[in-house]
Amino acid sequence: MSSTNSSRKVVSVDEQAFEQADKQAVDEEGFPIVDETPEFEATVEEETQAKVDANHPDGIADTSEDRIHGVTLEQEERIQAREAELERISAQAELGTQDGREERTREVVVEQCGRDEPEPVERTDPREKLTQENLAAVNKQAMRIKEEVDGGWSRAVVAKQLAEKVQRGQDVTKAVLETLEELKAVPGAIVPIADVPDVPVGEVAVEGEITELWSPSASNIQQVGLIEDESGRTKFTVWEKSRKTMVREGQTVRFRAVKKNWYQGRCSLAITGWSQIEFPERGRWWE
Repeated sequence: MSSTNSSRKVVSVDEQAFEQADKQAVDEEGFPIVDETPEFEATVEEETQAKVDANHPDGIADTSEDRIHGVTLEQEERIQAREAELERISAQAELGTQDGREERTREVVVEQCGRDEPEPVERTDPREKLTQENLAAVNKQAMRIKEEVDGGWSRAVVAKQLAEKVQRGQDVTKAVLETLEELKAVPGAIVPIADVPDVPVGEVAVEGEITELWSPSASNIQQVGLIEDESGRTKFTVWEKSRKTMVREGQTVRFRAVKKNWYQGRCSLAITGWSQIEFPERGRWWE
């Protein structure tokens, strides 16, 4: 029943060939003309690569026109959106670089200060602003201070300190006294023995000649005697625990980092383990 009621027309293979032959061109003798021109068709790999190139922005040679050839509208919109995003990221990166910040900061500073460079700091020698009379007095007193307080400073350094005080309005005499007190209080500065009681520090450095030694009164004392320079003399005590080199009468010695002791209003020196005993007149063994 199904075969008699079917509306489809069954056409045989021969009939299809006959119909196609009717449509085909023939030559003068009635034979069909065969087109021998080869047809070029893309391979599967070429079609796949074409789709990849169409979707990738770098595969488009020219995107400046209104439409991008070879891509769908959806692909074109995606490519344009990606290019816009890359431009935005590039702009943000340029603003965030160090060079950009420096340029913007410089513009703000120039706008606020009204100049490109800050004013140079004026550094002048205070001696240049003194009169010839004051300058001569400062240089003379600086040499005297250098000889009195041996701290390794040059005469020019001491003269600058004096000049600063004189420039502020002090007279030369007061400036000399203040500078002497300051330099004597510097750790390691060798001060005159007569000035030891007045130095506002607990440890001093002195240099002088050992003029007298006597027997210690206690077993914990290594040596005891007198040290003297041009300004005066004072008693010194070397404690046994310090384990210092023994000194002899007539030697010139330098005591560094020695402590000041007071007994019945008189000041003396104590050589401890932190102190140093030097012998300036002793040559080095290789000389």
